[in-house]
Amino acid sequence: MKVNVLLSPLSVDELYFSGKTTVVIDVLRASTTIVNMLRNGAKEVIPVATVEFAVKISGGMFGGLTLLGGERNTKKVEGFALGNSPLEYTAEVVAGKTIVFYTTNGSRAIVKAKFSENLFVCSYNNISAVASKLAELNKDIEIICAGRNNAFSLEDSCCAGKLISEILVLAENIELTDSALAVQALNKSFGKSIFKMLKESEHGKLLKENGFEADIKFCSKLNTTEAIPYLTGNTLKLLPVKQDQTIIES
Repeated sequence: MKVNVLLSPLSVDELYFSGKTTVVIDVLRASTTIVNMLRNGAKEVIPVATVEFAVKISGGMFGGLTLLGGERNTKKVEGFALGNSPLEYTAEVVAGKTIVFYTTNGSRAIVKAKFSENLFVCSYNNISAVASKLAELNKDIEIICAGRNNAFSLEDSCCAGKLISEILVLAENIELTDSALAVQALNKSFGKSIFKMLKESEHGKLLKENGFEADIKFCSKLNTTEAIPYLTGNTLKLLPVKQDQTIIES
């Protein structure tokens, strides 16, 4: 099993992912928010690459069962029902709903990797569940750090390093690329206190300035769920897993 890490989605094109097993990480906050939507009973999440496309496809869907969610530069998009805070997506709000979701970095990374054979969304909240699934599949892995405005982000890279460290415990004969080794080293240096690392990252500081410190705390929590979002067609569903002793069906 070979594990590679893309420190930004910008470095490859869409066809690069054809037939690959891919994991998308956007800790602050898209991947954490998507995990929380689906664990709280959302029917599905449709990630999109532009605000205009989000509005277009939501217009052709059943209004009462569809919500527009997302952000531009941390702020809720004007006209959208919800932003990109995982705390907004409670069971009362999202149960049974389709969420059309746009974010500056995370949703665009997912769309870019849409040709993957397997595509999963990972955050600190579900990292052990994702590691177990990847070890079970025993296929080469591409980990995409969504980054920030097509550039490197500390939090996504540290999360990728943590994911790799968990896979190494579960699987044998793993080959790590240079970038995979690098994020492992970052996780060892900065990942001892996830909350501290998130707060001190560039994106964490921006979120704090904009009043989202509670989101940072939520995003720092380790293994609070076994929910794994996976892409089927152009839609993220919940991989059927045991969560709180309940089977979640996609």
